[in-house]
Amino acid sequence: MKVILLSDVKALGKRGEIKDVADGYARNLLFPRKLAVEATPGNIRKLEEEKTRLALKEAKDEGAAKKVAEKLDGLALTFQMKAGEGGKLFGSITSKDITDQIWKKVKIEIDKKQLNLSEPIKSMGRHKVMVHLYRGVTATLEIHVVAEG
Repeated sequence: MKVILLSDVKALGKRGEIKDVADGYARNLLFPRKLAVEATPGNIRKLEEEKTRLALKEAKDEGAAKKVAEKLDGLALTFQMKAGEGGKLFGSITSKDITDQIWKKVKIEIDKKQLNLSEPIKSMGRHKVMVHLYRGVTATLEIHVVAEG
């Protein structure tokens, strides 16, 4: 019996694939657990429509991410912090501080998890931070940390 998988099934396949399985396996396991539906012409047509809709949504999301990347790429943010000897900061600049500054400067809301900042910035000078906006779409920010006063 041919079935369309509604979710990933271990050792069988991924969501959206059409698989040939034993009748008993389909009726006793896949259908009751809503893991698959029978591959009728109507269900196959629905699957194709859903794939098309998802492809359009992904293209739209990627286009929006590229527009945001153009605005953010090369953006310079300046932070004034108190510093001690050797340019070491009292405190640090975190992902949250950077996202807040981006919002104040260009009114773009970014999740702090999108920043590639392994640990908070704790020294004076220039730092580059990558922002991951979408699969394959990134922007680079330049962070300038200067002494206060």
